[in-house]
Amino acid sequence: MNKRVLLLLLLIAFFGGVMPAQDAVPARLQRTPEEEAVKQTERLVRELGIQDSVRIDTLYKMHLKFARLRRTGLSRAQEFARMNSIVEELKKLLTPEEFDRFMNHPAEQPRRPRGANGLSPNGPAPHRPQPQTESR
Repeated sequence: MNKRVLLLLLLIAFFGGVMPAQDAVPARLQRTPEEEAVKQTERLVRELGIQDSVRIDTLYKMHLKFARLRRTGLSRAQEFARMNSIVEELKKLLTPEEFDRFMNHPAEQPRRPRGANGLSPNGPAPHRPQPQTESR
């Protein structure tokens, strides 16, 4: 076999095995706006215990509208405005008790990343210098 043919076959085999790994996209990014709206509505209904089908349908339509808007490639400021709009619409659609539970739900609070050792990313507690004693 010619060295060039062997080298070409090795390169094809190498890149052929590497390429599929780069095409993988997280499942969250592959969802359609309709799937996102269903997931968000189901989660909200489950967390708040909403049973009125009219309200559930209204929440789904709201989530669908904002999921489609999200797909348009918004800037950071536009995404911030979109999130504020979601909160304002939820304030109108939910009762005050439900809205309060929604805003104070632990799942809505951001996770804090941990370091490799399981401690906070800022490292251990700051060192406190010991009071200096005079030595004679």
